Amino acid sequence: MPHFDATTRTDASRRPLIPATRGHAPDATRSDAPRRVLTKVPQITLVFWVLKLLTTGMGEAMSDSLGQQSVPLAAAVGIFGIVLALRLQLRQTEYRAPYYWFAVMMVAVFETMVADGIRDGAGIPYAVTTPGFAAVTAVVFAWWYRSEGTLSIHSITTRRRERFYWAAVLSTFALGTAAGDLTAYQLKLGFWPSAVLFAAVFAVPAIGWWRLRWNPIFAFWFAYIVTRPLGASFADGFSKPTSGGLRLGDPLVSVVELVFFVALVTWVTVTRRDVQAEPGHAVTRAQRHARAAPGHDAPRAHRHAPHVQGQHVHGQHVHGPHLHMPQHDGDAHPHGHPAPPRLATELE
Repeated sequence: MPHFDATTRTDASRRPLIPATRGHAPDATRSDAPRRVLTKVPQITLVFWVLKLLTTGMGEAMSDSLGQQSVPLAAAVGIFGIVLALRLQLRQTEYRAPYYWFAVMMVAVFETMVADGIRDGAGIPYAVTTPGFAAVTAVVFAWWYRSEGTLSIHSITTRRRERFYWAAVLSTFALGTAAGDLTAYQLKLGFWPSAVLFAAVFAVPAIGWWRLRWNPIFAFWFAYIVTRPLGASFADGFSKPTSGGLRLGDPLVSVVELVFFVALVTWVTVTRRDVQAEPGHAVTRAQRHARAAPGHDAPRAHRHAPHVQGQHVHGQHVHGPHLHMPQHDGDAHPHGHPAPPRLATELE
């Protein structure tokens, strides 16, 4: 899905993800300028949606499997896992697939426990928790937009925005969990009809973005929310013995999905196919492999010696106190050599 370059707000209160380079004095004239860093989320491609669906199915099956063994054990794993995963993710300075997807997986497990715990422990029906989680999600999005001026995941380049992003992920997973159980259990549709229903709903933002020119940010978050009940409905359809399930069991479904999940995360980690390009630059397949190769060094910029005025140059005295730096016109090299072709921004 291509990103939407919405106008964003910047202020000096945002702490950059990458600290200032050591050994350089701070520039007082630029202390309030926002620092551009690499985003902390992956490229939105088919691989992203496959991994997202796998995490939702795993979260449902793993949470139910742990809960069947021991509720205190399930609670301990869920709480410790979500804290550890988010801590590791927030400590990164750029997107790294293992940390990011481990955090998403633990969010899926934890939020399944939360949604099920409210229903089973407090006795609050899904017809109440679903609109409740929807309201929480709306508050998170409103607060995020009010603070940052955008909900684009391509702008996750500050600590504050990353916290808003993960708050939105947490609330959308809870909403999706409650919505999926609402249709399967309370509305008595069963797992497979629910899966078909949510697959149709998932197609709505895809078609809206593709054919109707929907706002990409709205279409993304619409689809993101729906993937939770969609993936969970398929996982329950294979594992559960009731509501039309195939009775394969939560442990087996968890292991199978985990194997595919680890394999796919390993693939994107090695190939870096889901790493977003920096703004204004494309990343080709060859460049991805080059960056991933051991010992890779970035190409050094070609520097030109400045023509100093006020000194003798080639036997002539040139007056003037300032330095004259050669200017690039964007199409030709300042010394007559053709400039390298510009790289178009890669569509996402």
